[in-house]
Amino acid sequence: MKLKFTFILLLLLSSAAFGQYKYQHIQNYRTFYGWARHFPQDWIMLRQFDNLGKHYALLVNPQTLETKIDETNFYQVKPLSLDEVRAQFKRTPYEKALRQAENTSRVIQDAGIEHGLPEETGVTLTADLCPSHRPLDRVIFTDLTNEFSKVEKPVPIGLSVSGLWMLRHEQDLNWLKSLEQQHQINITWINHSFNHRVSLTKPLKENFLLEPGTDINYEVLETEKLMLKNGLIPSVFFRFPGLVSDQQLVFTITKFGLIPIGTDAWLAKGQQPHSGSIVLIHGNGNEPVGVKDFINLLKSKTSAITKKQWLLYDLRESVDEEFDAEK
Repeated sequence: MKLKFTFILLLLLSSAAFGQYKYQHIQNYRTFYGWARHFPQDWIMLRQFDNLGKHYALLVNPQTLETKIDETNFYQVKPLSLDEVRAQFKRTPYEKALRQAENTSRVIQDAGIEHGLPEETGVTLTADLCPSHRPLDRVIFTDLTNEFSKVEKPVPIGLSVSGLWMLRHEQDLNWLKSLEQQHQINITWINHSFNHRVSLTKPLKENFLLEPGTDINYEVLETEKLMLKNGLIPSVFFRFPGLVSDQQLVFTITKFGLIPIGTDAWLAKGQQPHSGSIVLIHGNGNEPVGVKDFINLLKSKTSAITKKQWLLYDLRESVDEEFDAEK
């Protein structure tokens, strides 16, 4: 018994050291909103769950948009409705980003934040990992680290991950996590729904998450749970499959406390990035044109990268500074 306890303790310490603790026994995973105080920082509580007899929360820093998992008893918690939370933190980048995403909710495609830092030279890179039978396009990540290793390390990237991709690509997911452990890349994990259903024949208004009968609670919360079981910390961002939504769906997602993220530079569609763009490529093996275009973009910027005149930006910092309270 003592040997078993020692093994479990060492496993927990090892996982925590790499920032990839796996919550394998999640129970009662649910939305829970509140003001969580732990001097000197105020946090917003978005989720609660139990794991091995302990109570945990998913928290977001409303100033930096960083998220973390922590035990609830470390905080003085004031339960609130999400509307009350948003009123309490109305001057923060988090609330301003939610409002901006809601202001774009009427468009059928590409609702949400689609542009980051407008005054900086560089872009914010996001790659979608939709369900696919093809392997991960690892060349994206090897070329990234090769180009930026001398000027920017770890290299920031936002990965929109679907539940089915995680289930079917364990080796690829572990490879990405190993790059994080080696401090080669710094990943913002974006919720991209669980099933990511798509029809080649249905119109957009009945496609993707707009398909009749879609269980949005399952699509959002089960993806977060699977992230946690794989040692990933869910970010506060959500990307619609196919970038398709309607006004009701956008507000449904923001009611989870999540910020929809779009793009103004989907490379495979010929959209050219410019300063501050949130760039979209697919890293799931299904979009070779977009990957090729991104590799060519990297090569064209080699000199500027070396001189630190063209960099990649962390999605959290990009959105945070765009909606900074003092701007």
